Amino acid sequence: MKILGATRFDQCVITQALIHLCNQQSYVGQELRKLYQTWADSSDTTVYNPWREPHQFRIYVPHPDQEYDGLTLAEGLTKGYNLEVQRIDRTTAVPYKIPSGGHLVVVLKQKGLQQSFQLAATGVFVRPLAALMLDLIDPIDGTSQPIAVHHPIIRSYPSDWQQKLRQFLDGAIEAEALPQVVGYVDQGMNGDYRPPAWHEVYQSKGSLFGF
Repeated sequence: MKILGATRFDQCVITQALIHLCNQQSYVGQELRKLYQTWADSSDTTVYNPWREPHQFRIYVPHPDQEYDGLTLAEGLTKGYNLEVQRIDRTTAVPYKIPSGGHLVVVLKQKGLQQSFQLAATGVFVRPLAALMLDLIDPIDGTSQPIAVHHPIIRSYPSDWQQKLRQFLDGAIEAEALPQVVGYVDQGMNGDYRPPAWHEVYQSKGSLFGF
């Protein structure tokens, strides 16, 4: 198994996942809302903005030739069915100190066709900045390589967005001090936004990607 991001397919799966994470109306966004509504009902707690609470998101990177019953791979990736979310609580193992407004991301990559998944990266999703910071894990020697990924649709990123991302992760600035660019690519905030389908992401020019 090659390191995550070594192929265009991997890059597009991660990019598509970031698109879903930024959109409250996506499958994973709605699952987060359901998750928090269930927790709020059971704990008699009012939830105003569940995105301010820490979550763990799992991104599954399938083999490009993997087939599923009743659903094509492209359909599943377009809908974001390869993403899962759970609340972070005291029992959750978190490898990072995640600032308020950040979320843990775990990426699992399929080892081969019809095979199981293996840990390929961990990182942090920073919603206001619509960005991911990932540590890619080499499957051979276990070393890691950091990489930042930004949303491919947003054209108004500040030139120092990676510096802002690092400052946030280091605790030098809070989420409120980040450029709030996610609103452009969130259907809950921008009714004119239409998220791209898998084939649109895969066929886009390489310059669109944050890798």
